[in-house]
This record gives sequence, C-alpha cells and structure tokens, in this order.
Amino acid sequence: MRVILFSLAIAFIGVALGDEVQTEDNVLVLTKSNFDSIVSTTDFILVEFYAPWCGHCKSLAPEYAKAATKLAEEESPIKLAKVDATQEQDLAENYGVRGYPTLKFFRNGSPVDYSGGRQADDIVAWLKKKTGPPAIEVTSAEQAKELIAANPVIVFGFFTDKEAAKAKAFLGIAAIVDDQIFAIVQDEKLVKELEAENEDVVLFKNFEEPRVKYEAEKFDEDLFKSWVFVNSMPTIVEFSHETASKIFGGQIKYHLLLFLSKKNGDFDKYLEDLKPVAKAYRDRIMTVAIDTDEDDHQRILEFFGMKKDEVPSARLIALEQDMAKYKPPTDEITANSIEEFVQSFFAGTLKQHLLSEDLPSDWNAKPVKVLVATNFDEVVFDEGKKVLVEFYAPWCGHCKQLAPIYDKLGEHFEKDDDVIIAKMDATVNELEHTKITSFPTIKLYTKDNQVREYNGERTLAGLTKFVETDGEAAEATPSVSEFEEEEEAPARDEL
Repeated sequence: MRVILFSLAIAFIGVALGDEVQTEDNVLVLTKSNFDSIVSTTDFILVEFYAPWCGHCKSLAPEYAKAATKLAEEESPIKLAKVDATQEQDLAENYGVRGYPTLKFFRNGSPVDYSGGRQADDIVAWLKKKTGPPAIEVTSAEQAKELIAANPVIVFGFFTDKEAAKAKAFLGIAAIVDDQIFAIVQDEKLVKELEAENEDVVLFKNFEEPRVKYEAEKFDEDLFKSWVFVNSMPTIVEFSHETASKIFGGQIKYHLLLFLSKKNGDFDKYLEDLKPVAKAYRDRIMTVAIDTDEDDHQRILEFFGMKKDEVPSARLIALEQDMAKYKPPTDEITANSIEEFVQSFFAGTLKQHLLSEDLPSDWNAKPVKVLVATNFDEVVFDEGKKVLVEFYAPWCGHCKQLAPIYDKLGEHFEKDDDVIIAKMDATVNELEHTKITSFPTIKLYTKDNQVREYNGERTLAGLTKFVETDGEAAEATPSVSEFEEEEEAPARDEL
C-alpha cells in the first residue's frame, strides 16, 4: 500500500509540474525536460548519472532500486532518481560527470557528491544521516529491537546525560560518519532493560558477533571511527563492486589479499581456518578474499603479476606506501603461515615484492630498446648515455596511439651513440626507486643522472626536441591516469 501511495505521489508531482515523471522500481527517471523542476521541488533527492553499457551501473541498479523501495515503504521524503548520461549529455556536463556511475545528492536543489557505499542498506544509511539527526532517539525497547532488526549495522550510545562530554563526543562523531546509523538511549530504565550501562557504546549487527561493546579507554574521534569501521565489516571481506569502495576508502590502509577460487572450493577450504588470524589483526589490517574465477577480477591478478595457476595464494598491499606489494615466503595457505607473513610485515623484515619479466634475448635488437626491472638500472644509469624511457601499459589506448611515433623516435636516434630510446611495460615491471601512477609516463635520464619527465605534446617533433635539449623543452599537458579507459572519452566507466 505504501509503495502504491508513493507512486501516486510521484504521479501527482508530475501532473503538478506539467510533465509526466516515469518511475522504474520506485526510481524516478529524469531527463533534461523535467530535471530542474523535479530537483528544485524535492527536498531530498539522490540522482545517479549512468551509462546503459557500464558494468558498475548494472551492478548498482538492483541495490539502488532496493534502496528506493525501502524508502518508499517507510514513506520517506527522500527520493531516488536516475539519468541516462549517454542520452542526457548536457545534464552530465553541467554536473561534471566524468565517470559512471556518478551520484549526486540534492538538498533543496543544492548538490553534493555522494560518498556512501553501493549496497541498498549503505545508500539508505547515508541518506538518512544527511537528512536527519546524527543519532535516532530511542524511547522504548520495542523501538530499539526494530532498529536493530532493520539495520545490518547500528551503533547505540547509552547516555542518561546528553550533555556529558562523552555523549557530546558520540553525537559529534555520529554527525560525520555518513555510512552508519547511530542511536542514542537516555532513559535510565531503558538503558538497563537493554542490558547496558550509562556511557556504554555498543555496535549491533546481523552477522558474526551480534553485539560488540566499545572497550577502549580513550573516546578519541579517529580511534572510534576506526572501531566502527572495523566492526561493521565481516572478519574476512569478499571483494566485489559493492565492497570495493569500503575496502579502499576505509580507515584500514593495509590489506591482506587472499586469491582463491570458489569453483575449486577454496573459500570453504581456507576461510574458516583463517578467520582467527584475520580477527586478531583486524584493527591494523583488513583481510580480503578475491574470487579469481570472476572475469572482473583479472586486472587485480595482473596488478600483482599473478597467473591463475598461482591460485590459491596471498599477497599484502600497503596503500600508504605507494601501493607497495609484499609476497609471503611460502605458497602455503594455513593459519600459521599467514600469521607469520603478517607478523613479518609489521616487524619490517619483509622486502617489497617487485615485479619483473624475464629479459628478452633480443631486448636491444630494435631501435626502441626493451627494459625490464632487472636490466633497468644498468641501461638507464649509464653515465655515457642519456636515456628516454616510456613506461607503458599494454591495455592503455594512449600508449597504443603513441607507439608508432615512439618507434620513429627510436629510428631517429638509432645511430646516435649518446642516446638510447627505451620502453618498459610498467604493469609487470616495478622499480624500488621509481613509482609509476599514469600511462604513458615518459622520463629522460641525463648523463649526470638527472631525471626529467616529459609533459609535452606526444609528437615526434616534441619528443625529439626534448631529448636533444636534455629535457629542457616541453610544453605541459596533463598525463592520463592508469585507471582511465583505453580510449579517450568525455566520461568513463568507474573502476
């Protein structure tokens, strides 16, 4: 009944505005003709700019519809809408859409970027935090039970004095943590009825340990936010489109990655035994299980220089160390071996795992020399030469466009004994002293080992002049992120 009333209300809005508004699964369908009128007359509306061909948009669609339906059933004033950005390009350009999906939240017509998760409960929680009080005031045991049952994760603060320092700190943090629902209980009898004590903070969840009490002596903002994040996630998180944003955008910056095959039964074979290790270190390192059978996860294997025949296997990545990778000394996947691996990392006894291809026998046979990690220093830091190196990715469309020009550049300098033109596939070769974050990246190493990056036009004339002048001549132009799509386009599918 509530959903029907919601649909009738939307229809009424359309009639009032003189323009019919279509809905799909309780999500408003916006176009250029109705966008401004709907957004300006709706107090709270979340708008998704999508592309029909975008895989991430397809993954989001059912969760987005679920969120819209849940809000409709609650008779919430919050609405969800979507715009096909490939059809409504002017709207997409007006709102700075550069990737798909892009979500914008409008409060009385004023937009802010959506920063929540991609699952229905995450979307609803984020929207409620943006439109309501920082914490729901709970006045009965029945209300508390309903909230706990309705939310996968909810954080309760039990404070008989709302003006107490800890209560104020709790509410302050609740106001800035967008992706979780918070509640506050003030009635002393209700606090006891819910098996708590004054100034307790408890996280309730519908998976694993259902009730977790905050035990730290210090109620520090960063510490508490981290505690909420850690305990709101499974002990071992399965990687997916929906969890990716939480994994990489959360407070934990070290990740233990388990590369496993569901088809081969690896999840059942290993995860239960590894949970105690994951739980013991979860405050410092997040354990993530990656199903290598998924086609979408092949890029992750490539990033670690792994092949499918190496699965099952483990790796560790430190986001705050320029995505430094670490490989365990053994391929064994046991609780003991994984714990030793993690302990060695935190003890600082592990060396980074740097990828390197085998050196081709004909690496110097062509005008453009082929470099790998193992011969890079020997060739590039030869003080008798100046060496131009293109760091490329095989899948990068801009690198492919540059290839014939770069080959001509190699031919131009082929007979110059002072110059080497070289290239290196930076997706499978890594250097401890040089981190590559965009493709193509072009660097000139002079005879005195000065390093100058080329940011000019990718033309034969521009590159030639850059080499001849020891890197002094180049007009600045932005490089392209390694996460850009292969072909240049005004917008891209978000990874």
